[in-house]
This record gives sequence, structure tokens and C-alpha cells, in this order.
Amino acid sequence: MKFRPLHDRVLVRRIEQEEKTAGGIIIPDTVKEKPMEGEIISVGTGTRLEDGKILPLDVKIGDRVLFGKWSGTEVKFSGQEYLVMKESDIMGIVDSKAA
Repeated sequence: MKFRPLHDRVLVRRIEQEEKTAGGIIIPDTVKEKPMEGEIISVGTGTRLEDGKILPLDVKIGDRVLFGKWSGTEVKFSGQEYLVMKESDIMGIVDSKAA
């Protein structure tokens, strides 16, 4: 991909949720909510501090993250939908190793 976010912004691809509930009920598209979990595709350089130094971001490419329902700006590249958001809109990193 030829897109690199600037400063403290990240590019996120939403991770679609299961279409069935744990009980086996299929959820129709009309009642599905947009997923609030995604994968970091690209990151900016970091936040520029008042003294001119750059503070690197806490997230990296490949991290699975949770973000707010209305976070980010939707963009489309090569038929894929992505979100561009500030790192501060991300609530946390999903650690798949934790049980």
C-alpha cells in the first residue's frame, strides 16, 4: 500500500465479527454494528513535542486494537475500506496471548 499516515495518525482495517452468535443464531446485515476492533496497517512517525523531538507511537503494524464506535475517518483504497485515526482514539491493544 502506498499510504503512510502523518504524525500521530494510524491506518486501521476493521476486523469483521462472526455472523453467528454463540448460540448459533445468524445475525442479519441490517442489525449488525460496525466492528470496533481492527488491525494496524500503517503508522505515522509520532507526535512532535514542543521542543521539536518526536515521541514514537505505542502501536505498531500488525497490532489488533479496540477503538471507539465513531472514531476515525473512513477512506477507501483499491476497493478496501480503512479508517484513519489518531493514536489517542485507540482504547487499547488486544493481546491474544493473555488468557
